[in-house]
Amino acid sequence: MRTLTRYIGRDVLVATLAIFVALLSLFAFFDLINELTDVGKGGYTLSAAALYVALHLPSRLYELFPVAALIGTLFALAQLVANSEYTVMRASGASLWQIGWAVVRVGIPLAIATFLAGEFIAPPAERLAQSIRATARGDSSRFVAQQFSSGFWFKQDRTFVNIRTVLADLTLVGVRIYEFDDGMRLTASRAAESGRFSGDGTWELRDVKATELAGDVARVSTVPSWTWTTVLRPSLLTIYQVAPERLEIATLWENIRVLGAGGAAKTSRFEIAFWNKVFYPFAVLAMMVVALPFAHFQRRQGGAGFRIFVGTMLGLAFFLASRLFSSLGVLNDWPPLISATLPLAIFTGLAVGMLGWIERR
Repeated sequence: MRTLTRYIGRDVLVATLAIFVALLSLFAFFDLINELTDVGKGGYTLSAAALYVALHLPSRLYELFPVAALIGTLFALAQLVANSEYTVMRASGASLWQIGWAVVRVGIPLAIATFLAGEFIAPPAERLAQSIRATARGDSSRFVAQQFSSGFWFKQDRTFVNIRTVLADLTLVGVRIYEFDDGMRLTASRAAESGRFSGDGTWELRDVKATELAGDVARVSTVPSWTWTTVLRPSLLTIYQVAPERLEIATLWENIRVLGAGGAAKTSRFEIAFWNKVFYPFAVLAMMVVALPFAHFQRRQGGAGFRIFVGTMLGLAFFLASRLFSSLGVLNDWPPLISATLPLAIFTGLAVGMLGWIERR
């Protein structure tokens, strides 16, 4: 059985990787075509567009892994059925569950790779891609400087501001304002836990600790809120904005913690994105399990082409269902865990049910 497991696993892995490369190349081509419409705006050149598409690939990689696993498994099983190898395996005593384990065994490292790509590669690459695109097109402000490990800095007149983090809804976290006089002597500093844009060029900063210097005297005060008037607008911060679905788990948790403190903001979208990130790698295994029942189609009922078509439709259905339930969950305040995992549970349940029915037949 070990030899059989390796044989099935090798075929499934090769087919999955081949389909994955094909899908990734196809989507990269479509992304590049889409970016060509913006080439020539500002300093956005063809090379900048190609760099943006290249940096966007890790996000595509993360999104396409489950679909590639489904189509690749269907294709590999279709070849085994077409060559009568699958029939021989079953006639030789291999159970459906043993064949299923041979397939799932290949999916485990692919699921781990999906998690690593979505957690450690895609988010920073996406931020860099958005920053390069905005800078090349001239959308970024001259006041916003390069992002450092301490956050990012900008200067307005004789005021220097450091913002540690900008959350996905453009809430500022960790604001530090340093004011200087004409002789560039520090006159005041303010530290705020968070801030939100209130319109007309003002930000409402919360939990502000101010230190004002007058000669040798320093006066320290703390206020629950303080209105900050500045040239900084939310539109200037969009180069740091990444969709919640493409953020790291830790960053999503930070969004949920800060925005949900005291019921200050609705966090449903971030909670759903959080649970999606946790369970999405399991979609790779689920899609492989979904492919197994289709190996029992006879060749006269459809060959490899038919199975690939079915796999594509199933993958598209899963993708659309995931997006649909996420949106419905936000709109209707469904429990985030249910909204994130229901499509995965439905597809997995149907696949396992079909496998059980086939095994009992």
